[in-house]
Amino acid sequence: MLSRKQTPSFADHQERDTYAWFSQRAWVEIDLGALSYNVKQLVKFLSPCTQLMAVVKADAYGHGAVTVAKTVLEAGASWLGVATVPEGIQLREGGIKAPILILGAINTKEQIQAIAHWQLQPTLCGPKQALIFSNTLEAINYNSPIPVHIKLDTGMSRLGTNWQEAADFVQLVQRLPHLDIASIYSHLATADNPDATVMEKQHQRFEEAIAQIKSRGIKIPSLHLANSAATLADPRLHYDMVRAGLAIYGLYPAPHLQNEIKLQPVLQLKARVTYVKNIAEGTGVSYGHHFIANREMRLAVVGIGYADGVPRSLSGQMQVLLRGQRVQQIGAITMDQIMLDVSSIPDVQEGEIVTLLGEQGKEKITADDWADQLNTISWEILCGFKHRLPRVAIM
Repeated sequence: MLSRKQTPSFADHQERDTYAWFSQRAWVEIDLGALSYNVKQLVKFLSPCTQLMAVVKADAYGHGAVTVAKTVLEAGASWLGVATVPEGIQLREGGIKAPILILGAINTKEQIQAIAHWQLQPTLCGPKQALIFSNTLEAINYNSPIPVHIKLDTGMSRLGTNWQEAADFVQLVQRLPHLDIASIYSHLATADNPDATVMEKQHQRFEEAIAQIKSRGIKIPSLHLANSAATLADPRLHYDMVRAGLAIYGLYPAPHLQNEIKLQPVLQLKARVTYVKNIAEGTGVSYGHHFIANREMRLAVVGIGYADGVPRSLSGQMQVLLRGQRVQQIGAITMDQIMLDVSSIPDVQEGEIVTLLGEQGKEKITADDWADQLNTISWEILCGFKHRLPRVAIM
């Protein structure tokens, strides 16, 4: 584990003067050393001519967008990817000067004007959108062409023009005033699947579309296709840039990719014991009394709940770490609190730190563990922690 400077700072949206780390009932801890390490590992994994785009949409998957952006750029990322215009503006207001690609679709004049003003780079998915962009920039007398990124649909069936129509679309954009093609890209639907059949089909379609574009004498500045999974799975998919999201936060997109590169989880979820009490055999715990004590028990109340992003559906299923030991959560998870059976640690005191996700001693609980229990994905777990939880940056 990387050494840490035990002087925390607050990340992004938290008011540093209003909140003190040591008085928090619960918080999300962000290890910037691990974040930097992951980015450096990924950059090392790529060929020297391949750039790394760090995807920092959704508040950097819940880690704190501005803080994460500054760290990943210092560690070797060249680009940043966001989903929306406001996410891009937040980074610019935070002092980020690196190129920012907006991965979502934009169609309104107000958004286009904001893109031009804040020097963001949009994704174009079809002819209608391209015309709206060009006409809007013409109407506001915008002098310089803005860089745009052409997205092709090779099988995701979400955003992008059909790969078979790629050459016509690119040629149209090339002829429109105020637009300058910066890259052509697509997105893979099944890159995390050990069966590469569909991914290979998309790769082939991407190659065919690029060949059609080049056959018309069009020069393509940059190509990118790989997400985190594809980056780890197949170097042929790296092209000029890769777009890494989950991997920079230290999690693997799929178990079969864990041996490709060493990553360190960046996020830990912690909370404090707020109350300790004894309960008698036969006592019901929490709403609905779905848990009834089968013996005399020592119970600890912890100040975190589903309003903070701890899924209520984990009630009675999850364990947490206390003094390096696993202890069982009992009863229904409530809006602001959870209850633990701490009978095995009878001298637990109010104020002690509980780790819900992360490491204590030799024990570890990960977002993947929660995702497996809930039949979901680790992306959803990371993005689910609410903003009333301070993000505390640890170096």
